[in-house]
Amino acid sequence: MEKAQSSPALGVFWMIVTGFCFVAVTALVKFLDNAIPAAEAAFLRYVLGLVFLLPMLKSLMAVRLTPKQWKLFGLRGVAHTLGVILWFYAMTRIPIAEVTAMNYLNPIYVTVAAAVFLKERLAARRILAICAALIGALIILRPGFREVNSGHLAMLGTALLFACSYLTAKLLADEVPASLVVAMLSITVTIGLAPFAFAVWVTPDLHALFICFGVACFATAGHYTMTLAFRSAPLTVTQPVTFLQLVWAVSLGALVFGEPADIWVILGGLLIMASVVFITLREAQLKRRRVTPAVNEPKT
Repeated sequence: MEKAQSSPALGVFWMIVTGFCFVAVTALVKFLDNAIPAAEAAFLRYVLGLVFLLPMLKSLMAVRLTPKQWKLFGLRGVAHTLGVILWFYAMTRIPIAEVTAMNYLNPIYVTVAAAVFLKERLAARRILAICAALIGALIILRPGFREVNSGHLAMLGTALLFACSYLTAKLLADEVPASLVVAMLSITVTIGLAPFAFAVWVTPDLHALFICFGVACFATAGHYTMTLAFRSAPLTVTQPVTFLQLVWAVSLGALVFGEPADIWVILGGLLIMASVVFITLREAQLKRRRVTPAVNEPKT
């Protein structure tokens, strides 16, 4: 496949669209407002989203996986299933801004897990960035100064489980097509959510079904536009744009759901996001050093 031409402006545009899509997902889940249990809402989101796999069904069935790949897909499915349930639960318990801010912990968890399980080097600067992110999380939670409820704990678990899912996806992406990684996630999570959903099943009305389908549409669109952003520009350009999601989440919570803007949540979220941006920029810098020839080295 021909390499896509770099276009920073286009990459920023697609990342802004991605942010709108993911904030829309958060808002729609908030609109459900406990109309149906969290596990059922998550199941309906994924089962309705399977319609987007139909055009790829023939090519997906032709793929042959090794036992190791099946295990990795299974592990990712379990981690993502539990993470999705906790995320839907957290959405009904804490403000949108807090969910969005705490979601920024995902890359931090991925960095730590990569060092532990993939033996990637964890330099001092990375460690300082991780510590700063953890301080950001403490600023948001403020244990001892306010009540830390089950929604906050659910989001901590969500970030950890999603980090496991993303790390597994990184391993799989080196061996199978990206479309298969996305498709298998949808299939395994749908299967994984089914027993949890049926255990607490409440017959949904058309309003709930419509919202869940909207969640599936915006989530799929968000992942697609995020891919376009990554193809158009490097992470050093697109990653900082993601902090706008916190701005939109705070605005949406205040204007639509009557959730007061909490300065501590904003500060904590910005500190976590700054840590993520630092790690991203540092990785890009190290990558350029590895691929840039030395002064006396022939540049072929």
